[in-house]
Amino acid sequence: MKKEQTIYIIGAGISGLIAAYELERAGFSPIILEASDGVGGRVRTDEFKGFLLDRGFQVLLTAYPEAQRYLDYEALHLKNFEPGALILKPGDAFSISDPLRNPGQTLSMAFSPVGSLFDKIKIYQLTQSLKQKTEEEIFSEKSTTTFQFLKDYGFSDKIINNFFKPFFRGIFLENELSTSSRMFKFVFKMFSQGFAAVPEKGMQAIPEQLKEKLTKSQIRLNTPVKQVEYGKIYLSSGDVLEADSIIIASRPDRILPQLQGQFKPSRKVVNMYFSIEHSFIAQPKIALVTDDQFLINNLVFMTDVSSAYSQNNKALLSVSITKPVEVDDKLAKLVAIELSALTKISAEFFEHVKTYIIENALPDVDDMAYSLAAGNTKVSDGVFLAGDYMLNGSINAAMTAGRKAAEAVISSYQTVH
Repeated sequence: MKKEQTIYIIGAGISGLIAAYELERAGFSPIILEASDGVGGRVRTDEFKGFLLDRGFQVLLTAYPEAQRYLDYEALHLKNFEPGALILKPGDAFSISDPLRNPGQTLSMAFSPVGSLFDKIKIYQLTQSLKQKTEEEIFSEKSTTTFQFLKDYGFSDKIINNFFKPFFRGIFLENELSTSSRMFKFVFKMFSQGFAAVPEKGMQAIPEQLKEKLTKSQIRLNTPVKQVEYGKIYLSSGDVLEADSIIIASRPDRILPQLQGQFKPSRKVVNMYFSIEHSFIAQPKIALVTDDQFLINNLVFMTDVSSAYSQNNKALLSVSITKPVEVDDKLAKLVAIELSALTKISAEFFEHVKTYIIENALPDVDDMAYSLAAGNTKVSDGVFLAGDYMLNGSINAAMTAGRKAAEAVISSYQTVH
């Protein structure tokens, strides 16, 4: 096999980094072109005003098979969220625990007002049935909406509104639970088999660890690509690069003329950070806001999960808004008022740190899948695609897609030579 082939990877997100790693293992030395100033794509962390701010509330599900394949969890110093959630309502708050993980909470969970005892039995049954299925089996099942699946499974409106809606709105970034039931079952299984976690020093530690695994790849930052055509890469700078193979590990419709208009708009989220002297939750748990009148969908004190998110001894609160909202100077004040209504802490104590408007937070995928044949990543001679948009919106899918694209490139050279 010739190893001096010129292989370019466009995008240094999770998919692009995995593709580079797999190509290196096969003896190649790819060149990664990244438009921004760092690796990670949508998985980035900023240092700002003495805090670590993930660009959007993100977690790693430790049960992800691909993450277990590629990541050294111990080196990431993962900090786990406590299973379950806190339900916040004006003048009321109660916890949902996972009695399978925390037997001491069994009694309190049985009497929790989140849903009926029948609902809790149903959760147990669903958890057990999903544990018996492989990921491939889950994604081969008939697809309906998550909302319809929950109704058909027998869950009450109470637990759907109190738990499933706010919890999975924050994951799927859409408000009607219209996401495929395949994705719901996959994520539910991942939560039941592992933990939601963040690296001690922010989510960007994940792509940074992947970058450190690369020893023969070149990474060219601040190098946006304008177009790809016939084995040539046209950079925004005006330079033209010739390539034997190209893996597009970013939105391909923006640089491949034949794919323009082929993709649905990505799902959006607004992520706001506030600081306060002390956490009013005081446990590494996500809090859900069930009242549809509120802008806030979910919130979490990142410093309850990992104290390293703050270098100034203040608590760091992450707030996610999944509703369409106008981001202006008034928004931070409105959210602070909502926080006050939920906690009875005066709004003035919530100091706005930063707001992220994340336009491309998740791909909107119609026919969700768990994996794909390597050959299906090929879009034309010498051009291959990689990204979670090919499967489902998750770190696991991004890794799978990167691996499959690399396998297709490797196979193309084995076939020729």
